Amino acid sequence: MDKISCTLLVDDDRINNFLNQRLLEGLNMTEKLLTALNGKEALSMFEKECRESVCPTLVLLDVNMPVMNGFEFLEAYDQLDIAPKEHVIIIMLTTSLHPRDVERVQQLGIAGFMNKPLTKEKVNDILKAHFNRELPQE
Repeated sequence: MDKISCTLLVDDDRINNFLNQRLLEGLNMTEKLLTALNGKEALSMFEKECRESVCPTLVLLDVNMPVMNGFEFLEAYDQLDIAPKEHVIIIMLTTSLHPRDVERVQQLGIAGFMNKPLTKEKVNDILKAHFNRELPQE
């Protein structure tokens, strides 16, 4: 399977980040794996990576975070001067599927909305739907 060039995990919960990082590393589906603890950190990382090496092509974004939440990140991300944004797949991860949040996500035009926790099956669904790839079968 071709690997995704760069994946960015954004979650203020260090344990979630650690578990997601271990899952993605174990699945061996990305060349480079970055983690950020909030939207502001993620934006800085995004700008730096896009300038210095390769833009993240998959962003797994928590909704509720201090400093800058997922929605604020998306608004700031829209203002970033990077191209081409259509190659960046952003999936919001949440523990609450509040109807207001679902509606807001649909208006933002991101790739998807997923309930936590991230699992091998969910990662495979993302790969199939957005990257035309699949994890190898055991």
